[in-house]
Amino acid sequence: MRILFVAATEAEIGKLIADLRFAVYDCDQGTHIGCELRDALNRHQISSLITGVGMVATAYKLGKHFATNQYDLAINLGVAGSFDRDIALGEVVEVIADHFSELGAEDDESFITIDQLGFGESAFRPTYALPDSLGIRKASAVTVNTVHGNETSIQKLSRRISPQLESMEGAAFFYACKQAGIPCVQIRAVSNYVEKRNRDGWQIGLAIKNLNTFAEDIFTRKDSPLK
Repeated sequence: MRILFVAATEAEIGKLIADLRFAVYDCDQGTHIGCELRDALNRHQISSLITGVGMVATAYKLGKHFATNQYDLAINLGVAGSFDRDIALGEVVEVIADHFSELGAEDDESFITIDQLGFGESAFRPTYALPDSLGIRKASAVTVNTVHGNETSIQKLSRRISPQLESMEGAAFFYACKQAGIPCVQIRAVSNYVEKRNRDGWQIGLAIKNLNTFAEDIFTRKDSPLK
């Protein structure tokens, strides 16, 4: 199986890249997960792509990459902000719906989506689903150019779409995969809540740690979809 891991920054999947790149272990002395990762490399062709931050960079890098490379599965990994306070900081979530929330036109206090204008589509879904046995929460998301930090804009978006998460790349990843005909799934770990900017409340380190652990765990579980 040809698998591509996609992230905006190397910091988000640095440990995963390192573990997969150097997964040469002595199975008598190494850890169980180390041996499983080594075996995963033997079973699959695993690559990674760092796109840069934002939907434009993501769409461009993926479009260019997909023009000369074909995959059986693309996995988008990254951190996200959460509108939903029931999702704990650091929790890993599977995004099952994503929207370009800003793509359209304003009509005074109303918003007209690109779909309603007849010029394209703004809502996307993955074409691959993780099994329920993995126990990962499923959530909806929006993809934005400007992350929210104003209470008025947060409430306005929440009334219009009611997203649980926001990122700067997710829907662009889904769009590029759809255009290329490549099965895809998006996995995010919550690094912060969507609120007035509060760096003291961010848990980026915890989110990245849990994200990389989950990504490796996909290969090692008995019920792994990638066996």
